[in-house]
Amino acid sequence: MRPMISNGVRIDETFAEAFPMRGTAIILTAPNLKWARQAATTMTGFATSVIGCGVEAGIDREIPADQTPDGRPGVRVLLFSMSTDMLQTQLVNRAGQCVLTSPGSACFADLEGPDRLAIGDSLRYFGDGWQISKKFLDRHFWRIPCMDGEFLCEATTGLTKKAVGGGNLLIMGANFTTTLNAAEHAIEAMNGVDGAIMPFPGGIVRSGSKVGSKYAGVPASTNDAYCPTLRGITKSALDEDIGCVLEIVIDGLTEAAVAEAMRAGLAAIVKLGPKDGAVRVGAGNYGGKLGPFHFHLKDLLP
Repeated sequence: MRPMISNGVRIDETFAEAFPMRGTAIILTAPNLKWARQAATTMTGFATSVIGCGVEAGIDREIPADQTPDGRPGVRVLLFSMSTDMLQTQLVNRAGQCVLTSPGSACFADLEGPDRLAIGDSLRYFGDGWQISKKFLDRHFWRIPCMDGEFLCEATTGLTKKAVGGGNLLIMGANFTTTLNAAEHAIEAMNGVDGAIMPFPGGIVRSGSKVGSKYAGVPASTNDAYCPTLRGITKSALDEDIGCVLEIVIDGLTEAAVAEAMRAGLAAIVKLGPKDGAVRVGAGNYGGKLGPFHFHLKDLLP
């Protein structure tokens, strides 16, 4: 099957296969944006893949002071996992170790719905009996005394069981420099999409994986079909003009958010063209057997 060509970039006629996840959103605020972002960055560390981290998390966007619950600069954080129990555990652990500890921080819910995850309802015990329960309109907060004043934390936040994980783009270029340039352009565009995150370092992953391994007990291993150094000794999926492959993985609160992020990234890659960017773009799937969400690249082309 001949690939589609857009501005000189070969687009595989394939689809990214994604799967259902549990997701939540919170807003972290602080006296200034520097410390709001610091709390968010610390909270979302070691959160690239549920394979080894339990949760996939990232910064969705910055929020101006006039749009946050306490009138201070804020950052919206999204967290995703495969089970409600794991998401709950990771949310409380990360909020307790990374947000409660961050100077001047506060934590608020940013997702509605009847299904709830505890935040302040769990962290309140750090107050050792000095914590104060506060209700304002239909919202419940905990005020937990700390050495710099108090930590204001919403009791619960919403949970969605309709989140989507595993949207992806495989970016293939002639060498590392041009491929990374294409990936960086894609990430810059994708960061503008609300409700979606790219959880790997800087949004980009070099160690794309396949399910399973030659070794017992290893759930995932290197995607040898897309490793340029293995071309000729494995069943390669790469053309001779490809010397580097980088992947972008996308999680979203909705199917539409993942599709929009993929669309934005693909458009940025195509606009850049093959000279300074990618010569080919593909996507990872498992024949439709892994997940019910299929994002066809031909439908996402600008």
